[in-house]
Amino acid sequence: MPLSVAAVVLVVPAAASADPGWSAYDTDQAISVTGPMTDVSWGDPHGAAKVRHAGAVWDVVLASVARMEARGLSHEMLASGQPITLEGYPRRDGVAELRIERLTVAGRTVELR
Repeated sequence: MPLSVAAVVLVVPAAASADPGWSAYDTDQAISVTGPMTDVSWGDPHGAAKVRHAGAVWDVVLASVARMEARGLSHEMLASGQPITLEGYPRRDGVAELRIERLTVAGRTVELR
């Protein structure tokens, strides 16, 4: 097997397992959470944060930085500690993670998808 093909064979499975994919989320069960986000990460392939909901700390999957900035969001707005309303879908497998579809911050609702 040529070296370049072997590298692809080794890398592709690791990359595929790094992101659960959108089908991992239950789009029939929308959740709305209001509170401050913590641990806001402003990077690609998508932003991320944490939020407390239903007695647990949930991981929050946001949109790409380019999309959020194009829609008027900034890292400072999300990391300000002020309450933010998040609307999104939970993981099907029970992992405490939300894929956010829209959020409301400072009285402004922004569609992320």
